Amino acid sequence: MYSELSLPTRALSLERPLVMGILNVTPDSFSDGGRYVDLDAALAQARGMIADGASIIDVGGESTRPGAQPVDAVEEIRRVVPVITALRHESRCVLSIDTLKPAVMRAACEAGAELINDVNALRSPGALDVARDSGAAVCLMHMLGEPRTMQVEPRYDDVVIEVRTFLERRIHACVKAGIAPARLLVDPGFGFGKTLGHNLALLAELHRFTALAPVLIGVSRKSMFGRLLGRSVDERQAASLAAALHAVGQGAAIVRTHDVRETMDALTVINAIANPNT
Repeated sequence: MYSELSLPTRALSLERPLVMGILNVTPDSFSDGGRYVDLDAALAQARGMIADGASIIDVGGESTRPGAQPVDAVEEIRRVVPVITALRHESRCVLSIDTLKPAVMRAACEAGAELINDVNALRSPGALDVARDSGAAVCLMHMLGEPRTMQVEPRYDDVVIEVRTFLERRIHACVKAGIAPARLLVDPGFGFGKTLGHNLALLAELHRFTALAPVLIGVSRKSMFGRLLGRSVDERQAASLAAALHAVGQGAAIVRTHDVRETMDALTVINAIANPNT
C-alpha cells in the first residue's frame, strides 16, 4: 500500500523491506552500551553497517532499556550531533535520530537527520511542531508508561486493539498538526511496556497494523527472547531473525537491528525465493 516514505528532500522506496542499523552512542544501552561512545568507533560501526546494506542508520544518545535513567538534552545532543554531522557527507544512507526530546530532534535534523524515531510518539510538549517544521519522516512508537517503569506489571485488556488504537490516534494528531501521512511510520513497541505474551500477540497480528502506515519492526536481541529461550543478549541473533522474517511476511517495511549483515542475507534469500526470475 505504501510504496515510499517522504523525507525532507527525497523519497525512500519501500518496495522491498529495508534494514535500519542500530547505532547507540550511549554508555548504558542493553546490548552494546559503551562500545560506540567514541566518535571514531561510532563512525566505523556506522560505515560497516552501511557497507553491509543498511538503508538507515538510527543514532541514539539515550538508552530506553527498562530501568534506564534519563539524560538531559544538552548531553544527548553532544553525543549524537557529531556522528550525524560526519555521516551526512559520506553516504546516501538515511540518518535517523532516536530520541523523544524536541530539542534533540531539532539539533539532529539541522545536522542532517531525515527521520525522527520517537519511542514517545511525539507526545512530548513541542515535539509535534518540531517534527512538522523539520520536514523529517517520523516513526511513532507505542510505549506503556516510561522507560524506568514500563516493565513493571504491564496490563492490557487486548494488547493488539489497544496498541493499534493508540497508534491510529497518534497518526491523527500528526496529520492535524500538519505532518503528511506519507512521512509516517508506526512501531508497536516490542518490549516497551509488554510481557512476553503481549509481544508474541503483537507479532502474530502484525498485519493489522500495516493499514495504518508502513511498519517498522524492532525486536533485535530483545529480552523477550531471553525469557522464551533462556539466551543471553549475545545469543539471541537467530531468534531475532526469526521474528523479523515473520514480521516481514506480515508486511513490515523496515527491520531495525544490531545485526545488519545477517538480516540483509536473510531478506535477500526471502526476496530471491519470492522473485526467482529477477
